[in-house]
Amino acid sequence: MTAYTGNLICVRCGVAYPEPALTLIGAGCPACVGANVLPEYALSDLRVQDDQPGLFRYRALLPIADDVTPVSLGEGGTPVVELPRLAESIGLRRVWIKDESRNPTWSYKDRLAAVATTKAVELGAETVVVASTGNHGAAVAAYAARAGLRCVVLTLASVPTTMKTLMQAYGAEVVALPRPADRWHLMGELVRTRGWMAMSGYADPPAGSHPYGVDGYKTIAYELIEQLPTPPDVVVVPVAYGDGLSGIARGFADLAALGVIARVPRLVAAEPFGPLAQALATGSDTAGPVPVEPSVAFSTASPFGTQQSLAALRGSNGTAVATPDDDEIMQAQLALAASSGVYLEASSVTAVVALRKAGLGPDETAVVIGTSTGLKDVGATAARLGAVPVIEPTIMALDKVLR
Repeated sequence: MTAYTGNLICVRCGVAYPEPALTLIGAGCPACVGANVLPEYALSDLRVQDDQPGLFRYRALLPIADDVTPVSLGEGGTPVVELPRLAESIGLRRVWIKDESRNPTWSYKDRLAAVATTKAVELGAETVVVASTGNHGAAVAAYAARAGLRCVVLTLASVPTTMKTLMQAYGAEVVALPRPADRWHLMGELVRTRGWMAMSGYADPPAGSHPYGVDGYKTIAYELIEQLPTPPDVVVVPVAYGDGLSGIARGFADLAALGVIARVPRLVAAEPFGPLAQALATGSDTAGPVPVEPSVAFSTASPFGTQQSLAALRGSNGTAVATPDDDEIMQAQLALAASSGVYLEASSVTAVVALRKAGLGPDETAVVIGTSTGLKDVGATAARLGAVPVIEPTIMALDKVLR
């Protein structure tokens, strides 16, 4: 039986909104600008149901009804891979990556999409709409296809062709708008006038994404505790609006409340331009806006942080690290791939850059959340590599070009 109480709780003011509060999905608390509403639970135990598909083995701690059939593509259960060379280069005891590129659409957004789409089916939605620069839209499109729902994606013309192709290939109707905020304003109109279910946030400034979907990320924390020999000291998460960060924090909080772990790992947010880092440094209740510019980590390059992100970081005694340097990000991408065999998207590699800058001690252990594969934006990587030489079929010719 699910522990979900049927209430959504504002992360800032604590007001409870009973389900179904459809107008709050993607919009956040009407009384608190920039504050998401997230599910409330009456925790009693952590029951793992191995007869359930994908991440729904943890469905007792997810905000879905007991009688609804999960919409699953076998997401979750991603491997934890140790990175000894990275640990040695930074001076840490041990470092692992939770490789979320192994999910069905090759990013951790599948966890959000699985739970959010299941909730959409439960609440009777026929059309779902999402604002996305790629991973989120691809995941929602795939799970909507699985559920037989219509999916509309509002994106930007500047996103890589691979991202647009993925969204369209899964059957979504994809349109591009001139500016990021245009997508949010249009989505709000569609929610209010058409009754479509928002699968991402549309508040301006941002509050966070689909509140039920956010809790799909709780399962990352549950899996880490099952997979690692001991709980890590630190978990580093790439962050834009903090859905993954918030969900992971909530998962660790569940485990602490249930007595499964003695303490919550410190969370580190990796963000290109630092709105959360600024807010933590100044003690502010709001994060951003901060100045931004074009970034290879375009999917997380936000001028804003969110209330849910600040709550997650402050609740874990965590921190945020700005990673604005494109060259540094791309060098980290190539170094990680060449030394560890893990090829991450630029926005995901910001977590590796942040780990290097976080000032951890030599006896500490860390997990990097590898949110998406580099195959989502091969062009950005290719621009940093030389052309492949064409040679004659002789050893002499080969030796001339080998390093």
